[in-house]
Amino acid sequence: MTEYITVHGAKQNNLKNINVKIPKHQITVFVGLSGSGKSSLVFDTIAAASRRELNATFPSFTQQYLPKYGEPAVDTIDNLPVAIVVEQKRLSSNARSTLATYTGIYSLVRLLFSRVGKPFVGYSNSFSFNLPQGMCPHCQGLGYVDDIDEQQLIDPNKSLNQGAIQFVSFGVNTWRWRRYTQSGLFDNDKPIKDYSPHEYELLMHSPQIKLKNPPKEWHKTALYEGIVPRIRRSILYSAEGKHHRQAIAQLVTRRPCPVCHGARLNHKALTNHIHGKNIAEFSHLDLVHALQFLQAIQDPLSQNIVHELTVKLQSLIDIGLGYLTLDRSTGTLSGGEAQRIKIAKYLTSSLTDMLYVFDEPSVGLHPHDIELIKRALLRLKKQGNTIMIVEHNPAMIALADHVIEIGPAAGQHGGQVTFSGSYPDLMSSETLTGKWLRKHYPLKKPRQASKWLRLRHVVQNNLHNVSVNIPLGVMTVVTGVAGSGKSSLLTAIKHQLAGHYIDLTQTALTGNIRSTPATYVEILNIIRRRFAKANSVSTQYFTYNGKKGACPMCKGKGVTITNMAFMDPIVQRCELCHGQRYNDQALSYRYHGKNIAEVLGMSVEHACRFFADDQEISKPLQNLAAVGLEYLSLDQPLSTLSGGELQRLKLAYELNQTGQVYIFDEPTAGLHPQNIERLLKLFNSLVEAGNTLILIEHNLTVMTQADYLVDVGPDAGIYGGHIQFAGTPHELVNGKVNTYTATALRHYLE
Repeated sequence: MTEYITVHGAKQNNLKNINVKIPKHQITVFVGLSGSGKSSLVFDTIAAASRRELNATFPSFTQQYLPKYGEPAVDTIDNLPVAIVVEQKRLSSNARSTLATYTGIYSLVRLLFSRVGKPFVGYSNSFSFNLPQGMCPHCQGLGYVDDIDEQQLIDPNKSLNQGAIQFVSFGVNTWRWRRYTQSGLFDNDKPIKDYSPHEYELLMHSPQIKLKNPPKEWHKTALYEGIVPRIRRSILYSAEGKHHRQAIAQLVTRRPCPVCHGARLNHKALTNHIHGKNIAEFSHLDLVHALQFLQAIQDPLSQNIVHELTVKLQSLIDIGLGYLTLDRSTGTLSGGEAQRIKIAKYLTSSLTDMLYVFDEPSVGLHPHDIELIKRALLRLKKQGNTIMIVEHNPAMIALADHVIEIGPAAGQHGGQVTFSGSYPDLMSSETLTGKWLRKHYPLKKPRQASKWLRLRHVVQNNLHNVSVNIPLGVMTVVTGVAGSGKSSLLTAIKHQLAGHYIDLTQTALTGNIRSTPATYVEILNIIRRRFAKANSVSTQYFTYNGKKGACPMCKGKGVTITNMAFMDPIVQRCELCHGQRYNDQALSYRYHGKNIAEVLGMSVEHACRFFADDQEISKPLQNLAAVGLEYLSLDQPLSTLSGGELQRLKLAYELNQTGQVYIFDEPTAGLHPQNIERLLKLFNSLVEAGNTLILIEHNLTVMTQADYLVDVGPDAGIYGGHIQFAGTPHELVNGKVNTYTATALRHYLE
């Protein structure tokens, strides 16, 4: 008898008070348009409720250290298991985190070398590059050193008061600048070139010291520290460094540690060997070769460790990650690689009757890789678990025992259950997803290139001295399995174009509660000017970031946030402005019968009609509609948008140009087949307007509509990096090429 997770009265975000039953111990795939409410149901309601209830079982003291999850707007959820959410998020970019340390493999490897490596040099900690017992003393276990160019850092002709310290966060009147001007150690008006050697050394290289008899301005507990060690400690090797990448690049030269040569460990640890390899050399092997190395170890003391390592490595290899090296920094792994690492970790878990929730596990994966993911998910189900997947990829939807469609449209027009049943029933249904999954796309007639971009002897990351011609004036799709070298090829193309391109690759937008579609496409200021002119008042009344217009209670946020110490912060709609962000005076002014909050509360579709005669505003709005974002409201916080929505927002901003090269990285990520067809029409119009499109893509529908394909492979990592094919889709399908892409495309067309 089938058990069910039953959701009653889900009202989170745009959900319309829905009830839904999800079978336990089966795979349920949630489908529907982007923005229809799938994530609101799966992540923001079901998973959030499970995680909150699990956290509530811990003492309140412990809860303050656990992640916080908002209380979902739902009446009840029955029969809810413990949820593990596996999202498309990159892993920590900490310089000390590697694939081996993240997965726990390195702890076992350290134990292995301490037990059977010769000569014996110490126990497990002696092989840790994160502990004093094992780390290289010169680079502190990082494997590299950063040389700071002091000529770039200091202008010797200026004094401290004149801004001699050139680094961005040490400018005049900043708190860091005051640590030097208020120390009493220097003449703040003397140019640096006139400093004595002692003064220069004190300014630049002093370790942390407590000042004797400091001036009264000096903070009592503060320690003085030279500029160079301060930058190393508080910027280069901390989270703040992410905000100053460009400034750091001009200032810092990174090179392998001259003592350990990148091995991270001290000399003593590196003298220990197993079968001629020390632990650093073993860690530099890819997973396939690492497994072969382990299987050759016959020492009786090693058998339990080797068995456990074999299980962990094999699960990673089975999911398509055999090309990764154990010492690969986690910060360099893609979101798709990170998600597969997590899946592999759960495959070796003994836990059963868990709820695993996946956020588009197909994103970033070639059809060949998707087959490996499907096998892994079937194994998870076989272990007695319930699987929920939010997906758009037809191959992943076909895996479902049960399918739930949320729709019928996106935004306020979505949030309803439009289908619940088996995959065969979906394929024969008249639902939106059922109809689109049945649609067939034949290969299109390719356009001819106007010019060619010639790449010669490219050696970058794993690219093996490749040469290829990229056509201009058409749409080129770069294909190949994840990790094959596509992004490296795209980087080489960008270098060849030397800045003459529009980069729409997947860099994150900074989305916060005050950033909205209206601010991003730069129409908010124009709308403010229209209101100001119509009412003969200052534009300041129509910004929710300033004193004149903002609601005095919520300061223009539209919500009030109350921190509750050990409990989750409470987010409530502002009682004074009712979420409108503005004060009463600002709301009293009208433009064509609407106040500013009413205009910004419009959907893009509605606003297009409202501003139809105002080209300066309507054109950017039409671009938003063209990329499928007509359902967004003008004032929707960017922090609430999905990754796919943010990428299309960037595209909308860059539309209506000619003679440009547009570069995309998986533009269909997170898109329903209906949205993909709409995007393809937009791409065709861009090419017809005289632009060049070059995109990395795994979507087979997009491949059928390409003018030219470049297939990189054959596999990933050191097993990839070659151009397998370059030509039209017709030539790939009808030729004798048997790459993973050719096989998948032929199967798709059949």
